[in-house]
Amino acid sequence: MLKIGFDAKRFFHNQTGLGNYSRDLIRILRTYYPEQTYLLYTPKLGKSHYNNLVPSDIVKQPTGFINNILSSHWRSSRIVNDLELDKVDIYHGLSGEIPRGLKNTSIRSVVTIHDLIFIRYPELYKKIDRTLYHKKFKYACDHADQIVAISEQTKQDIIAFFHIPERKIKVIYQGCHESFKTVNTEQEKQDLISKLGLPKEFILNVGTIEPRKNALSIVKAIVDKDISLVIVGKQTSYSKEIQAYVTQHQMEDRVIFLQGLSMQELSVLYSLATIFVYPSIFEGFGIPIIEALYSGTPVITSKSGVFPEAGGPFSCYVDPNDINQLGEAVDTILNSTEKQQEMREKGLEYAQRFNDGLLAEQWINLYKNLGNENRIF
Repeated sequence: MLKIGFDAKRFFHNQTGLGNYSRDLIRILRTYYPEQTYLLYTPKLGKSHYNNLVPSDIVKQPTGFINNILSSHWRSSRIVNDLELDKVDIYHGLSGEIPRGLKNTSIRSVVTIHDLIFIRYPELYKKIDRTLYHKKFKYACDHADQIVAISEQTKQDIIAFFHIPERKIKVIYQGCHESFKTVNTEQEKQDLISKLGLPKEFILNVGTIEPRKNALSIVKAIVDKDISLVIVGKQTSYSKEIQAYVTQHQMEDRVIFLQGLSMQELSVLYSLATIFVYPSIFEGFGIPIIEALYSGTPVITSKSGVFPEAGGPFSCYVDPNDINQLGEAVDTILNSTEKQQEMREKGLEYAQRFNDGLLAEQWINLYKNLGNENRIF
C-alpha cells in the first residue's frame, strides 16, 4: 500500500479552478482506491464546508510556533520534515509547486502543471506574479520525479518553455464534479427557472469574467439576435465593461449575470441551456466545456489550442475573435433541432473519457509505477 501526501492548500481555500481540481482528484481516489492512505497537507483550514469533505485524521497542518507563524515557509520547505515523519511514499503538488529539499529524501514527487498562460500572455499578469509563478513552476518541473500536464497543450508548453524532456511528462485529463454526471429532474429545472427568473431559451457562458475568457464577444455576436445570454461568474472590472456594452445596446433584458450558484444549481443551469458558448482565448484545459458535454448541452468554443481536446469532434469551433463567425455558429445551432440533438448525444458520448473511474485508474497506476521505479532524473 502507498501513503500519498498532497499539497491541499487549494483544496480548502479555492472555490473554483485549482480547488475543484484538488477536491475532485482526492474524491475519486478515495472512492475507487480506498485501500491507499491519503494525507492532505495545508497551512490552515478554510472557512467553508470544504473542511468537512474528508475525515479530520487525514488532514495535516503545521505544528510548533515557527511553522505556524511562517506557514507559507512551512508549505514551501519545512513541510519535508513532516512528510518524512509521516513516512509518506509520494508527495503530489496539485497546483504547480513542490517543497524545496524533497529531492534529498526518499520521497518520490509528482507535480500537476495546469497551464503556463502567464508565459504565453504576460500582459494578463502583474510582473511580480509572473516572476513568482515562473520561479515556482520551473523549480517543480526541474525537481519533480513526475510531471502531470492536464492537457497535451500544456505538455507541449512545458517542453517549449521549460525545456523539460517529454519522457518526464504524462497527460492525465481533469474530470468534473459529480453533479454534472447526473440527470436533472423536470422539477429541479422548474425550481431553478422560478428561482432565477430564467428565460425560456438562452445560451450560457460559465467561468471567471476576465478578458481572456472573452465573454464580451458573445454579447456582441448576439446583439441583433432574439436570444438571451446567461453569464455565470464573479463580477470584475471586465464584467463592468460588458455591462456598459449591454446598456449601450439596450440588451439589459437579454443578458443576465449570475454568481454564487451551488454545483447542483449550476448543473441544472447547464442542462437548461440551449447552447454553451466558451470563446476563450487560451486555457490549460477548459473544465466548463466538460461540464457542458456531461450536461448534454451543445458547445461552441475556440478552434485552436486545447479546446478541441476538451470538446471533441462534435462541438462547434470558431475563431474567438471573429464576431461574425461566432454569431453564425449560434444561428446554425439555434435553427436546427436535429443539429442540437446530434451534438448533445455525441458530446455526452465523447465526455465518457473523462469519467471518474478511468481517471482514478490512470492516477493510481502512475503512483504505483513511481513508487516502484528508481530515480532517473
